[in-house]
Amino acid sequence: MSSWKKASKSNQKVHRERHQPESREHLGLLEKKKDYRKRARDAERKAKTLQILHKRAINRNPDEFYHHMIRSKLHDGEHHEDEEKDEHTKEQLALMETQDLKYVGMKRTMEAKKIKRLQSQLHMIDFANTVPNKHLFFDDKYNDDASSDEEGVLKGKVLNDLDLAERLETHPSMLDRKTNRPRLKDLEKFHIPELRPEEIKKANLLKQQAYQELTKRIEREKELSVVQQKLEIKRALQQPRLLKPKRKKRATKDAPAVYEFKYERKK
Repeated sequence: MSSWKKASKSNQKVHRERHQPESREHLGLLEKKKDYRKRARDAERKAKTLQILHKRAINRNPDEFYHHMIRSKLHDGEHHEDEEKDEHTKEQLALMETQDLKYVGMKRTMEAKKIKRLQSQLHMIDFANTVPNKHLFFDDKYNDDASSDEEGVLKGKVLNDLDLAERLETHPSMLDRKTNRPRLKDLEKFHIPELRPEEIKKANLLKQQAYQELTKRIEREKELSVVQQKLEIKRALQQPRLLKPKRKKRATKDAPAVYEFKYERKK
């Protein structure tokens, strides 16, 4: 037991490296062993990298060509990549050069309000009538007499407009509707005035114009949104920074550029 106590490190004096003497404080901190270890490993890594690059330079084929030769340039001994230019439409350039961020944001808000008002009036219910689909009807009285094909699928009967209107309990003129299709018993309850063909044509024309206006305003709002984001990126790049942001993606006609900003501690 006594021999274990003598050999135990808990009873030994803790080894501490000496600090920088007062007479040498002007030289900075005294390098410790852990600092030397980091510096030695870093020097070794750099030496191996230079050795590999030296071998590649010796074994390089003078006739070899790759695109990086023309996509990069050497400035003051450092390689710099040639960045691709951002893409902008004529309308985007005109807004970015003549208007500021607040004006573009105001116009985008106005367009969004107009779009919301038009959507509340139109409801987009006529779009359902343009979607092609199939509706199958099954009748029990045809099951006993109907024949089946090889796959066991029941051979159906194609109904004409009168039979289909009778099946749906509506008027034949309402068959084209997939929404708001009233039944005959509902039509009898309400007195619907007859409209002249000119009035119906005029109403359809006004509705079509409203849908066209809505489509144009949605496209305009998307265009203003892209311009607003590009102006915000431009303003952020103009602010003074210690670390230059790195561009990840170039700007296109439909999206702004993507930059990576390094974290900077605020004072």
